[in-house]
Amino acid sequence: MPPAPPPARQTGAHTFTRRPPSPPEDPITDATDRRARAIARVRATPPRPDRAAAWALAETFVPEDEALLRARERAAELGCAVVSPGTGSLLSVLAASLGARAVVDVGTGTGVAALWLLRGMPADGVLTTIDAELAHLRAARLAFAEAGLAPTRTRAIAGRPEDVLPRLADAAYDLVLVGGEPHTWAAHAAEALRLLRPGGLLVVDGLLCEGRLLDPAHSDDATAAARELAWSVQGADDLLSALVPVGDGLLLAVKDAGAPETAVPDVRRARSR
Repeated sequence: MPPAPPPARQTGAHTFTRRPPSPPEDPITDATDRRARAIARVRATPPRPDRAAAWALAETFVPEDEALLRARERAAELGCAVVSPGTGSLLSVLAASLGARAVVDVGTGTGVAALWLLRGMPADGVLTTIDAELAHLRAARLAFAEAGLAPTRTRAIAGRPEDVLPRLADAAYDLVLVGGEPHTWAAHAAEALRLLRPGGLLVVDGLLCEGRLLDPAHSDDATAAARELAWSVQGADDLLSALVPVGDGLLLAVKDAGAPETAVPDVRRARSR
């Protein structure tokens, strides 16, 4: 009989509950050791010479329009990070596949990710974007105007995400994109999972940490935070997850996959404490 699962770990607004382990097929039963073996197998696989070219094609496969290009230029001027074109095009597809009418973007930047998400959302969809930097929000509003978006399509909130997210309504959103610094990801992801309806999608951008995630030589705080979030999401029994190697790595997690969907509140009436 397999041992009982360890107690659930509290991570802010959401509890990552570990799955009970299956009976082992080999003597190694510790999850960390199994991960280490999997990583070693990946490292032992010789790189394919055409992989870099294929990655470059994926990153430029969907061209950016003028509004996106100008928003990207402003990001360079302001020194803020934005999603890559390949990441953006995937965000559009994810939003479209969900029929996402209510989306939260944590960390606006100059609006690059928001524009990509809005491209995939239906015409009545509303995107809520949060950033503590007023200069970022001004740049994003300009990008939204240049893209010809009606003011009712976006809701830009100035403030720290840790202050704003708790004021948003439970189970009211289809997709939440989390960006920013890795040390904030766990708390913001926990709040995001509270905000998502059953079947909603959590997206965390930048999880590969420029290749440091799987490199044992790196033990800095940012990389450690990314690893902790990755393994917590991977092992949670109420999340269906994937790590996609686009941009700097996109962590995807579907909340309560397979659970019956309930009515989603109108975010335009979301409570605000």
